[in-house]
Amino acid sequence: MRFVRFLSEGKARYGLVEGDEAIELRGDILGWHQRTRARRKLSEIRFLPPCCPSKIMAIGLNYADHAAEGSRPVPKQPILFLKSPGALIGHGDSIVLTDQVSRIDHEAELAVIIKDCIKNVTPEEALEHVLGYTCCNDVSHRPFQRAEGGQWCRGKSLDTFCPLGPYIVTDVDPRDLKIECRVNGQIRQSSRTSKLVFDVPYLISFLSQGMTLFPGDVLTTGTTAGVSPLKTGDVVEVIIEGIGTLRNPVE
Repeated sequence: MRFVRFLSEGKARYGLVEGDEAIELRGDILGWHQRTRARRKLSEIRFLPPCCPSKIMAIGLNYADHAAEGSRPVPKQPILFLKSPGALIGHGDSIVLTDQVSRIDHEAELAVIIKDCIKNVTPEEALEHVLGYTCCNDVSHRPFQRAEGGQWCRGKSLDTFCPLGPYIVTDVDPRDLKIECRVNGQIRQSSRTSKLVFDVPYLISFLSQGMTLFPGDVLTTGTTAGVSPLKTGDVVEVIIEGIGTLRNPVE
C-alpha cells in the first residue's frame, strides 16, 4: 500500500494512493482507518510530510563511500543524531537557504516509519514494527554542523531542512533499493541500500535499546557519496526504487 498525507479544506488528511488519485481515509494510518468515497487527483493536492513524528532519529556516516569522501573512518557502531520535527516539509515545498554564502548540502536517504510503541527489540523482530518507507533529504548546513564541538543537531534542524515524502510505502524490502539524488536533473548521488554499513533491522534494534520508539517516529538511514551544495533556483530530487520521487525547489 501507498499512503499520502495532504491538505484538504484546511485540515490534514490521509489518503490511499491508487493510480493517479488519493482515496481519502477516515481515521489514522497508525491505527483504525477506512476508505471514504472522496477522491483527489495527486496532481491537485498539497502534499504534507507523510507523518508527524515525536522524533527524527538520523544516522551519520552509514555508507563507507560517504565516510571516505569526508576523510573519516567507517564507524564501528551507528552514529546517532536527532533532527527537529520542526524542520519537516513535504513534497513540493521549498527548501529555504539561510544565506547565499554558507555551504548547504543535500543528502538523499531512505527513511523508515515506525508503527508501534517499541523498546528493546531484536534485529530479527524489528521489521515487524515498521509501517513503511519513504524518501528523505537530510539537508545540512555545514558551517553550523562543523562548529566547535560538532553541532550536528543544529546544522541539520533548521526550518525546511527535512523534506520527507511523497508517500509511505508499506510493501518494499529495504535491503536492496536503488537510491539517487538529482539536482536540476543531473545525478549527484547514486547507490543501493545494500551498501549500508548498518542495515535497517540492526538500526531499529540499536535505537530501541533503552529508548522507546513511538508510532510515527522516523529513522533516516544515512547518505551515500556525492553530497554537494544547493543554491537558489535549484530543484533537488530524491528518488528511491519502489517508493517514488521527493522533489523540492530551493529558494
